[in-house]
Amino acid sequence: MDRSVFIETYGCQMNEADSELMFGLLRHRGWTVAGSADEADVVLLNTCAVRERAEERVFGRLGWLKSLKDRRPEVVLGVAGCMAERMRGQIVERAPYVDLVIGPDAYRRLPDLVDAAQDTDRTDALIDVRLDKRETYADAEIDRVPGISGWITVQRGCDKFCTFCIVPFVRGRERSLPPEEVVAQAQAMASEGFREVTLLGQTVSSYYERGHDFADLLSAVHAVEGLHRIRYTSPYPNDFSDRLLERLGSLPRVGRHIHLPVQSGSTRLLRDMKRGYTAEAYRGLIDRVRRILPAFALSTDIIVGYPGETEDDFEATLQLMRDVRFDSAFMFRYSERDGTHAARNKPDDVPDEVKRERLQRLIALQEGISKVRYGEMVGRTVEVLVQGPSRRDPSRFIGRTSCFRTTILPEGDFAPGDLVRARVVAATSHTLFGEVTA
Repeated sequence: MDRSVFIETYGCQMNEADSELMFGLLRHRGWTVAGSADEADVVLLNTCAVRERAEERVFGRLGWLKSLKDRRPEVVLGVAGCMAERMRGQIVERAPYVDLVIGPDAYRRLPDLVDAAQDTDRTDALIDVRLDKRETYADAEIDRVPGISGWITVQRGCDKFCTFCIVPFVRGRERSLPPEEVVAQAQAMASEGFREVTLLGQTVSSYYERGHDFADLLSAVHAVEGLHRIRYTSPYPNDFSDRLLERLGSLPRVGRHIHLPVQSGSTRLLRDMKRGYTAEAYRGLIDRVRRILPAFALSTDIIVGYPGETEDDFEATLQLMRDVRFDSAFMFRYSERDGTHAARNKPDDVPDEVKRERLQRLIALQEGISKVRYGEMVGRTVEVLVQGPSRRDPSRFIGRTSCFRTTILPEGDFAPGDLVRARVVAATSHTLFGEVTA
């Protein structure tokens, strides 16, 4: 008898990749993919623990799924991923109808756990959240969603232990996939029609395995026939040696975009966060990037309202943003995570209204910078990797440049996966508009 599974994914690209991993492991055991939760025999929520809001969304969704369990008690309901690792006890307390709680290093055991969870005599939730410092899923079957762009998880875990971050506690320590396995996955994806791959890791630029560093890995994947673009996320500033920067410049199919999370422009706060660099060192890195890779776009992450942040600290962040002129930024209010160093040792003492006001000022500043940066592209010719029809206007196509700028193209004789040259004729703070050139 066919058994079907439905997985809902919350959070980052790492979670998207883990959902594909779980699908592959279950398909290998004969499971099929359901079109919706209502049609499934097993429903899994693959979760994120980085911010409180994401966790509350999951609890809200679990409350909605309780009605499904009431109608069909035989349905197995599971919570997977980082939130399962962090909040195992709270999950079964707040949602006692959950059957399965499984952490990121236990996915190999998922098929057996699902089988056990279908035992009608069982009364308690099955919990498997053991971290495994050796698990990389190197030989696991992955069921990728067909498309133009896909992911390869090349590194799992994190050794940085920033004071605000829960990731090392829910994902474990750093370990990297063997380079030959990464290349094999990239070759398989190219043969399946993928034209862009993103190499994933919590601190992907820290990749190191069997004498090969991240620069070597990029070169190996760049040699794979059939791929138009190679991207990576999320790197860590301290890992960017001149050797890596020069390698990025020598590999034309690696995207001309670097994401460098800074978190704050205040050296005092960066030290308190245990980020491992000062604001001055970060600015020095930006200078090196602009010197070695002048055509590359830059983006960053910023946290507003970290414990003890003063107006002077925040002004230092604003000034760094003015000076660097990032093309884009991901900006967040600080969210205390139980179990982190900051939660144990730093009172969350910046009032929420102050966090909100500072975040709005930061967003307004970045929006203005982005509008100028994108406007500077008008009149230039770019190469766009076509993704498909635009959702807002299906008669147009949407794609991204090598610098990761979203670009809208008019109707034309091209298909998803094509590389199209276009002249930029207009821009907003987030989007370019192009006319196809010969």
